[in-house]
Amino acid sequence: MVRKRVKNVNLRIARDGSHVDVSAPSWVSDSEVEAFIRSKSAWIASRMAQAAQTPMACAAQATSEEVAAWREAVSACVPAFVAAWEPIMGVKAGKLAYRNMTSRWGSCQPATGRICINVRLALYPPECLEYVVVHELCHLLERGHGPRFHQLMDAFMPDWKQRRAKLR
Repeated sequence: MVRKRVKNVNLRIARDGSHVDVSAPSWVSDSEVEAFIRSKSAWIASRMAQAAQTPMACAAQATSEEVAAWREAVSACVPAFVAAWEPIMGVKAGKLAYRNMTSRWGSCQPATGRICINVRLALYPPECLEYVVVHELCHLLERGHGPRFHQLMDAFMPDWKQRRAKLR
């Protein structure tokens, strides 16, 4: 539990279902926070069980051999996606890298064109991997996630929101 400058008591289930994070304002007593958590126990148990079944939860217990297999699968697919999308988008990616990341699906360094892709995407449908590739290539045109970035994503991949939803 963390005390923060927030209005309400907030519960967050970890992506892998391993724990619950609670934030509460300083004016709420510990006993009130405990009562709130108890009142939400059924919801917490349900969400933790649901999260434990996701690919991210499975990835948390992966062996190094499994991670190597994911890396191999992702690194076999990404160059083809990049080659297909570069001419459509009018961009040129730099170096491609692959990492086992816990909190992001990819990253892009617009200055160098370097794109890093999470190997855990091997656990998801191929359209999710393609979405992340297009997302990172869009960062070569627009650095942030503002309105212009969303316009670019809408133009290049109209169903990107549905693909992103599969990763959440």
